[in-house]
Amino acid sequence: MLPTDIDLLPVLGLPTLSPDGRYAVVAVTRPDLKADDYSSELWLAETSGDTPPRRLTQGPHDGAPAFSPDGNWLAFQRPGPGGPAQLHLLPLHGGEPRAVTDHPLGTGQPVWSPDSRRIAYTARVPEAGRYQGAPRNERPRRITKLHHRMDGFGYTLDRPRHIFVTDPFAQDPAPTQVTSGNHDHGDVAWSPDGRLLAFISARHQTWGDDSRNDIWLCAPDGTGLRALTDGGMYQFTPRFSPDGAGVYFVGAPLDAHNHPSATSSYGLWTVPADGSARPRLLTDDSYHLSFASQTIVPAAEGVYFANDHRGEVNLVLVPHDGGTPQPVLTGARQVNGYAVAAGPHGTTIAAVVSTAGSAGDLVALRAGTERTLTSFGRQLAERAELLPMQEFTAVAPDGYPLQGWVVRPAGQGPHPVLLQIKGGPFTQFGYTLTGPAAFDEAQVYASAGYAVVLGNPRGCAGYGQAHGSYVNDDLPRRSAPDLLALLDTALEAPDLDADRVGVMGGSFGGYMAAWMLAHHGKRFGAAIGERGLYAIDSYAACSDAGVAVATALYGPDRERWAEMSPLTYVDQIETPMMIIQSEEDGHCPPEQAQRMFVELKTRGVPVEMLLFPGEGHDMSRSGLPSHRVARFEAILEWWGRHL
Repeated sequence: MLPTDIDLLPVLGLPTLSPDGRYAVVAVTRPDLKADDYSSELWLAETSGDTPPRRLTQGPHDGAPAFSPDGNWLAFQRPGPGGPAQLHLLPLHGGEPRAVTDHPLGTGQPVWSPDSRRIAYTARVPEAGRYQGAPRNERPRRITKLHHRMDGFGYTLDRPRHIFVTDPFAQDPAPTQVTSGNHDHGDVAWSPDGRLLAFISARHQTWGDDSRNDIWLCAPDGTGLRALTDGGMYQFTPRFSPDGAGVYFVGAPLDAHNHPSATSSYGLWTVPADGSARPRLLTDDSYHLSFASQTIVPAAEGVYFANDHRGEVNLVLVPHDGGTPQPVLTGARQVNGYAVAAGPHGTTIAAVVSTAGSAGDLVALRAGTERTLTSFGRQLAERAELLPMQEFTAVAPDGYPLQGWVVRPAGQGPHPVLLQIKGGPFTQFGYTLTGPAAFDEAQVYASAGYAVVLGNPRGCAGYGQAHGSYVNDDLPRRSAPDLLALLDTALEAPDLDADRVGVMGGSFGGYMAAWMLAHHGKRFGAAIGERGLYAIDSYAACSDAGVAVATALYGPDRERWAEMSPLTYVDQIETPMMIIQSEEDGHCPPEQAQRMFVELKTRGVPVEMLLFPGEGHDMSRSGLPSHRVARFEAILEWWGRHL
């Protein structure tokens, strides 16, 4: 795989199913190197697999499709002329799509009412005089909350997200604003009888200063607003049970400071819709809703839940009253999004499934028979030779087993080696070619001649709560021995060169790459830290979620923050380091990179900083295609020079 092969890695969005389960629609987004942009179109596939999928819309930026419950309409997002994404309505029996919203800052995804007559959605409502012209002409902002901006977006306090309901069939649709105030609202869902909306909001006294939120219910006109939960949790994706008597959601408990642990499992919960009882956990702590999916679907037979498991994302069915979940789609692959429909021929599931050799394709499951409906994800494998991903088991110094992989280049070796550390930490490397912790980068580096070592040390998701929370007391010192055990086990192979080893990572991986240089620097010939956290104190002050993340990862004792900051030990670093940073990263801000660069430079350590204009935290996955290619080229040049 070459850096320019990113145009062979399309990303498939969350699919939607027709109510009878016959058809699936999915948004397909592709990098376009020539235009230096992305295009996104909607594709329709028969779940029987009898006919090839066909392009339903021409884009160029269509997304978030949703079938109406009667099967006659498809709502989706499409930018208006020169503006943000608006909801559009496409008649499925012939006709052109038309816009049904016109919000100045665009809309969220559409959610149909059960009778197919209304659509609920979210839209940000700006303060008067904001976001309409040159920013320098706006009046100053008065900040009173810790959480007031978001990476990749900007300020949020002066454009809260509200719930709207509209009649999309009206000649001139006039949406009803359901919620009001300065609070954010999201994750809206209808009750089966269409009389209630459920959504997430933080409306408690200390909102904006902590991580607590709650589930709220109201009528579609905004009347009867009431809280269904009462603190103690961070929660999302509320969904009514099929009979409307309960609400399922995903959540994790909060600590005394109203923040969740950074290594908490997000399990499936249920609460009566009338508020007559407290929420109840349905899954044990070995189940964690995957970051790759973030979707639950209640059905007559149970609740579908995408679970991280040893590098896989398995779709399981959780019984309504709890108990052992039943496997639905499992194996060495990841379920990245799915939809469920109960049609005349039984339950149909449409899922986007990726593997180590596929960026993701649409798969249909009905009556135990699985069919692959598309071939988007296999484009890279069809045009480039992908190198095998070889699994191994390492043993930590305390005897704990660790799952790892090596992607080897062609040839006999000995090959220079890269230890690649993922972000998170509570995520997982796994069987997928694209995503936040995927193997596409390993393919690029291995194709250039490097053996890439990857693994899931303790602190990661997918191995149960004990595996994740092991690092809570001392994140860097508990992570480093596991990472070194993975590296040393891989280096036992004679075709890997232990004298030419580099370490690299992004976000938490960038943090640990710097930590490794300060404490185990003689093991490495060079390092790359990308979008990293290097000084916890200034990170807490400058990041979009700094206090919450700093407390969750490193504890509330600020005296220990310096002890766990790589910058504290910068005088111990002698190994060459490249620092990669996006100029508009709101999560790990540029000041982190700047501080590390200046300290290394003034000490005479070989250091370079690569800055990407106009990009945020996820530049390596969703930045301009030209920036993604330039990043790969700079990384390969750096390793070529130092390894």
